[in-house]
Amino acid sequence: MSKGSPFDLSGRTAIVTGANTGLGQAIAVALAEAGAGVVAVGRSSMAETRALVAETGKPFHEIAADLATLEPIGRIVEEAEAAAKADGSRLDILVNNAGIIRRADAIDFTEADWDAVMDVNLKSTFFLTQGVAKRMLADSKGGKVINIASLLSFQGGIRIPSYTASKSGLAGLTRLLACEWAAKGINVNAIAPGYFVTNNTEALRADPERNAAILGRIPAGHWGNPQELGGAAVFLASDAAAYVHGVVLPVDGGWLAR
Repeated sequence: MSKGSPFDLSGRTAIVTGANTGLGQAIAVALAEAGAGVVAVGRSSMAETRALVAETGKPFHEIAADLATLEPIGRIVEEAEAAAKADGSRLDILVNNAGIIRRADAIDFTEADWDAVMDVNLKSTFFLTQGVAKRMLADSKGGKVINIASLLSFQGGIRIPSYTASKSGLAGLTRLLACEWAAKGINVNAIAPGYFVTNNTEALRADPERNAAILGRIPAGHWGNPQELGGAAVFLASDAAAYVHGVVLPVDGGWLAR
């Protein structure tokens, strides 16, 4: 990337949660390709992500953590800031990508499945953002927060009540934090991915009827490839988005346009 480009992330460090696979991995690699160092947070091996980031020549640090509880939040923030300093960088970017899903008819949905999804997708996301934002505000240099929302931030869906609630809540939280922090130099925005090829959509893609129905509504005519999400993340993490606050940006192959 050419020097002076508003999309250049050189000298910055990004935390990416859920970076071991799928959308999180693609975002981590895209940020590294734009010049950022990456602190990848996940509960399983990130060897593949490490190898992909290594190809960019940018720093990579791994933090093993399960965001099902708040227990690791403080450790994640401390270790990420230490990693950034070790690289001669600063903790500038947070991508809240980690998320889980549970599927069942609303009439049968259990409290356990409700709580599990809300804890990861909304509660831990908020408190990790709070912890990172305190560091961003400490030196008055601000930063960028990118929440990974969903089409279910705009629509209802079926058989995923806690997921829809969590992603609708995340869109609202994105706007609230933007209102509170924009004047303090922190940009808070979200990306709403459409139907991408990830672990979370495996069940849908395996169902012939649902798969056909979904493809029939996507103007682009195909499930998204995780790599097609990276550019949106780079934009929102960069100086090019300096005056962008509180936006939930759909990257959906045209789904919401239909």
